[in-house]
Amino acid sequence: MAKKKKKKGSTAGKIIWTFFFLLFLSVFCFSAYKLATIYLEYKEGTDEYDGLQKYAVTSSVKPMDKKENQEEPTQSGEGETVTAAPEQEEPQAYEPPQVDFASLQAINPDVVGWLDMEMLDISYPIVQGTDNDRYLHTTVEGNYNFAGAIFMDAGNKKDFSDHHTIVYGHNMKNKSMFGRLKYITEEEAYKTSRYFWICTPEHTYKYEIFSAYITSVFGDTYTLYQEGGAEFLSWVEGQASRSAIPNQGMTYSQEDYVVTLSTCTSDDDHRYVILGRRVEEL
Repeated sequence: MAKKKKKKGSTAGKIIWTFFFLLFLSVFCFSAYKLATIYLEYKEGTDEYDGLQKYAVTSSVKPMDKKENQEEPTQSGEGETVTAAPEQEEPQAYEPPQVDFASLQAINPDVVGWLDMEMLDISYPIVQGTDNDRYLHTTVEGNYNFAGAIFMDAGNKKDFSDHHTIVYGHNMKNKSMFGRLKYITEEEAYKTSRYFWICTPEHTYKYEIFSAYITSVFGDTYTLYQEGGAEFLSWVEGQASRSAIPNQGMTYSQEDYVVTLSTCTSDDDHRYVILGRRVEEL
């Protein structure tokens, strides 16, 4: 009997299909591995800072207790009882956080402060290295992690006594670190509150946000000022004029103290910044 010949086209097709199936499976497995690795690294960073907050912050930023406006009945001229409208609610006042710096500096002596923002879920220790690379991908506890740490510019005085201090943090996709900073403008978070706190071992400072915008990495936003004066005042007014949020007719002084919070954007040549002016010292 004659044997039937196998179809070469069918066999070749199976080989090609198997090749691409295995290729796609390999790509899928590698992608899943990378995503799992990224997730675990994000979680490790988040867990570390959550632990530090529970360990060192004895009282976080919280609303102050206040009496709520209540409607009270009054008598009208005709003897009828009417209800008075409550007074317009004032912006919520907040208490500053209380931080155990002795415990933090026992973990890492590079800790110089703690940042806490009222309108966003941002609450982290601030460190300062000998250069601006030290904490790019190193956490406060000294572990490698892409999230790194919130850190002060190496050229600033660690006690925030410079008239312009810069604090950096990564714009993380899981919204940790400075990942929520852009919500100041994108979600108009400034309408909830315009303030953030920076605590140091010696003082607690309150800052009012007066400017937020995207800037070039080579722009004058990153000019450090150790002293005040006319040049510094001109710089402050220039930063205020760039703001993407209304600054409500604020006026500025040669003796102001400004902190810039800076984070990355999707463009390597630009950064998102918000600037706050010190308005209270405790």
